[in-house]
Amino acid sequence: MHERIQSISHQGKQVLVADLSKCSAVGVEQLVRAVPDYVTAQPLGSVLLLVDFTGASFDQEALRAMKECAVFDKLYIKKSTWVGAESLPPAFEKNLKTFSRREFPTFKSREEALNWLVGR
Repeated sequence: MHERIQSISHQGKQVLVADLSKCSAVGVEQLVRAVPDYVTAQPLGSVLLLVDFTGASFDQEALRAMKECAVFDKLYIKKSTWVGAESLPPAFEKNLKTFSRREFPTFKSREEALNWLVGR
C-alpha cells in the first residue's frame, strides 16, 4: 500500500486515509489517481474516506483528477471528509460537489474528521 494511502482503525472501524498534506500539485494528482485502486477493492457503499489536503498545492490536472475520482469512487463511499481543504479554490469545491453529487464535509483536524466518519 502506498505510504500516503493507508487503512487505519478508529474506534473499531476501518478508515481509508489519503494523506495529500504538503504535496505538490503533481503529487496530489498522482495520489488522487491511486485512491480508486484501494476504494474499489472494497464492497460498494462501505468505505469511510478521509482526505488530508493540509498544505497541498493544486493545478488544473490535480483538480481534474479529483473530479474524475470523486465520480468514479462514489458507489464505494459510505462517508468521506476532508481536512485542510482551505487551500482548495472555493469555486472548484462547489463545482466538484455539483459534478460528483457528493458532499465533502470539512474539519480542522484529523481527529474531528475521524470521529465524524465513525459516527461519534
